[in-house]
Amino acid sequence: MTTRLERGWRQGAALLGCRYGILGGAMTWVSERHLVAALSDHGGFGVLACGSMTPALLDAEIAATAALTNAPFGVNLIIMHPDLDRLIDVCLDRRVGHVVLAGGLPSGATIERLRKGGSKVLAFVPTLATARKLVRSGVHGLVIEGMEAGGHIGPVTTSVLAQEILPHVRDVPVFAAGGIGRGEAIASYVEMGAAGCQLGTRFVCATESIAHPAFKQAFVRAQARDAQPSVQLDPQFPVIPVRAILNAGTRRFMDIQREVIARFRSGELTQKEAQLAIEHFWAGALRRAVIDGDVEGGSLMAGQSVGMVSRVEPMAAIIGELIDQAGAYMKKVA
Repeated sequence: MTTRLERGWRQGAALLGCRYGILGGAMTWVSERHLVAALSDHGGFGVLACGSMTPALLDAEIAATAALTNAPFGVNLIIMHPDLDRLIDVCLDRRVGHVVLAGGLPSGATIERLRKGGSKVLAFVPTLATARKLVRSGVHGLVIEGMEAGGHIGPVTTSVLAQEILPHVRDVPVFAAGGIGRGEAIASYVEMGAAGCQLGTRFVCATESIAHPAFKQAFVRAQARDAQPSVQLDPQFPVIPVRAILNAGTRRFMDIQREVIARFRSGELTQKEAQLAIEHFWAGALRRAVIDGDVEGGSLMAGQSVGMVSRVEPMAAIIGELIDQAGAYMKKVA
């Protein structure tokens, strides 16, 4: 018997080719072969985070993931990557079924190339106008991600984006993302018209995740209020907000901004040099935290749903709990 929840996310699950309308957020260094395969194996849809990988590295990671699971999975590509075209070549050569485009507005040519190559295309949208534009450009699905998410964030909450976009976009499945850590939230967005939800932070502490034990424990200990966006000190030196758990590195970033801006004011640095110095502060910081376990100086990128991460447990348990919570909520609504 088809449940209310299954009917709600049927379109999203059909697009992804999986059992549940649960899309994995692509987290650099975390969303690699083991986590992606585990999520896909347990009914969700895992997405590899390409990040700054070279085409050769991405090719190897796709092959390694395919060796771990027979379930479908996707690849997240950053629009601003200097080798985007070659990365697309890799995805098409490897017959990747789904490509999620992030970090900017993809061109119509990029979308069309992926479509012609046989890949389903999903993209992130910050506004209703952008959503409509991308639907006209041929995307197969959309993701609306609010500022509650971890990593680079926009200025609008998930709940507001859902109200703005979900009632007006029916041509393609739309997934809600940002700050989602329980099944009740998944079900409520499905009730609003979402075809499913994207979760990232909730999966960091899966047993199958290769994240360093210290990184996982930082998530287990953290509360929602601990995941804060980075602060821009001077509008002349814009900083794209990044949500992460506060630590010594976060505080050091504030000091670095002050020091660099002072050097610019004194004429020691040009504005461009100062901007680069600020941006380069976090270079490698995420890897230091995720892989090396430097939870004080590294970057602990996390969404506000980190407060709902209470233990390290197998992916099967996480998915099972989310589905139970969502199903119970739907029964209550019915």
